[in-house]
Formats: sequence, C-alpha cells, structure tokens
Amino acid sequence: MELTKEEEDALDGKQGETLALAYRTLVAIGEASNADRLIPIEWAHLSGVNYNTIGDAGKEFLSSLSTDAKFKVKTTVNPMGFDFDSVSRYNLDNKFIENQRSIKDSYEKMGAIPSYSCIPYEIFDVPKQGTHVSFAESNAAIYANSFSGLKTNKEGAFSALASALTGKSPCSDLRDDDVRKPNLTIRMKVEPRDELTYGMLGYFAGKVAGSSVAISGVSNLDRRSCKSLCAGMGTSGACGMFTFGDEEGEKIDFDKNEMQKIHDELNTSEKGDLITLGSPQLGLEEIVDLTLMLKGRSFQKRCMIFCPSAIKGQIRDLGYANEIERAGGELLFDCCTCLSPLVDNKEVDSVVTNSVKGAYYLKTSNKVDVNLKSLKRIVEEETK
Repeated sequence: MELTKEEEDALDGKQGETLALAYRTLVAIGEASNADRLIPIEWAHLSGVNYNTIGDAGKEFLSSLSTDAKFKVKTTVNPMGFDFDSVSRYNLDNKFIENQRSIKDSYEKMGAIPSYSCIPYEIFDVPKQGTHVSFAESNAAIYANSFSGLKTNKEGAFSALASALTGKSPCSDLRDDDVRKPNLTIRMKVEPRDELTYGMLGYFAGKVAGSSVAISGVSNLDRRSCKSLCAGMGTSGACGMFTFGDEEGEKIDFDKNEMQKIHDELNTSEKGDLITLGSPQLGLEEIVDLTLMLKGRSFQKRCMIFCPSAIKGQIRDLGYANEIERAGGELLFDCCTCLSPLVDNKEVDSVVTNSVKGAYYLKTSNKVDVNLKSLKRIVEEETK
C-alpha cells in the first residue's frame, strides 16, 4: 500500500501508540484486500457496543483505549444491551449493567454520538451520494450502499473503530466501482409480498451472492421491507450491496420452494411466549404504521418494541407512544432484539418476531425457539 508521509509517521508511532495500532489494523486489512491506498471517510458507525457482543476483553480494551483516544470523524454507535432509562423494570444482573455502563462511557469519552441505534441512515442526515463512510452494522452498510448511494464495506468492529480514530479506510472491495457491479441476478418470484418475504429474500441473497447482487422483479418497497431486505442479507453472508433490475451474468430464482427452506430453517415454533419487534430498530414511520394497525386492539402477551432514542420525543409528543403502551407494548430505546439479555431462555421458551435477523440471533445466541411471521399476522393473531 502507498501511504502518505502523515500516515507513515502515524504507523511508526510518531503520533502515539493508539493511532499506530489503528493504522496497523487498517494497513493489514488493506494488504489482505489488495487496497492500494487509504482514503478519507466522513462517518464511522461502530458495532461492538452490547456487552453480550464484546464481553470483558472488549470492555477492558475500550476502557484502556479511551484514556487518550479521540475519534477524528463523525462517529455513531450500535445499540446497547438494554435501555438505561427502564433497566430497573428488568431483572438484570448488576455486573452486566455496570459492564454495559463502562462500554457506554468509553465510547462517549472518545467522542461518539450516543445514538445507540442500528439504523443511523434513518435518524441522521445522509451525506451526498458517493461519500465514503465506514459502517460496521451489516444492515446499515447494505442500506448505505444500496439505497443511500454511499460507499462502505461491511466493516468489522475493529476496522470501523480504526477508521473512526484515523478518518481513513482501505480503498478496496465495495469502494471500487467495478466490484460494486453485480455479476449475479436473483429473480424475485414470490407473491404475495411483505417485510418477512423480503427478509427471507435478503437471507437467500446473502447465502448465494458475492460482494454485490442484482435483484429483479422488485419495486416500490416500503421502509419496513427495505430494512428487512438489508437485515436479512447482512445476516447470512458477505454480500454488502444490491441493485434493482437485471444484470449480465448468472441468474437464479427466489421462488416459494427457496422461501420455504429458509422459513423452515428459522421458524422453529408455532407459538411464542413473547413478541419482539425491532431488528433493525423501528423508526418513526414504522411506529406510526404499528399504531394505525393496532386501532384500539391490545397485545395478548408481552410485546417488546425496540427503537432509537432519537425518536423518543417525537413519538411521545405525537401520541404514538401512549397508544402503543395502551395496547400493552413495551417501548425500549437504545437496544434491540439481537443478543438482548432481556430475552432470557430461563424464562422464555419461544419468541414471536417478524425479523429474519432477529430470528437468527434469537435462535443461535439467546437459544430460544422462534415463531416467525409478518407484522400483519402478528397483529391479527396476537392482539384483540
């Protein structure tokens, strides 16, 4: 890789060991991915925020790093394990709470915006098309590349952290326009369609595609379906972006048989003890939709609804929070379904969700069964 004099000096430790470590990380990734140089980024979005994700080693690393490190670019962060404002309502271990607080404090000390959201593209102004960013949250990286016109790889926790500290990223993979051009088209053959259908399409695409894929037979997606498609794709493989329409090269079909295989893999129960909505977190538009769907109905079992705190004031001022809480929904902020300690397999056997990503992590990490169905069916079958 060709580095500037400033980058060489930082790599050699002339700007401190923290920056040297960050540059060593980026150079190693760059050389492994055949990057010829580092390029500036304008925004980093970090994963590795939930204590369940990074554990004691990650917590201690961040605590040490934050003694002298400062982020050089706009830096936002993924959800935590719980909502600090409502943690007293849950029987969480005090050690977990304090470890999560330490992680939160470390990121904020380094200059992170306390977003605690997996949908940064929905709660912040998006830069102009073609801008390079570094997103470690997989659904956010895919959304940024596919809908927002930004350029990012599906970054790992360390690469995005190094980019936040340096303001740089290796110029490789999906930062290259040639790599962004798909050589595989998936033809969408399933009808009818809802956010669950698109989540399973994304999960299928993630399994069969390389860095980029084209999807034909799809148009006019609503926000819920867009997010579900990105989240499903980010869960199952390395694919980091998609385009709509036919491209040259191989073509394969996503039909009812393929969809049924995925549903059979992820749906392991015909009922659930509780409902979780929000993987990715629900934004304002989806909260409005949910309120309209409820129309005076009430949940017949516990329903946890995960949102970014950025919309908390809006949904309370506009009355949506009151209506959801009247229906028995629990609004939780700054956290999400994935790897949540709030879903404990000692207390819960199975969970109802409309999220393919949520289903995968509930099954593999929380070790609970999943009843996977669309939001429409959840409202129809789990409320009255």
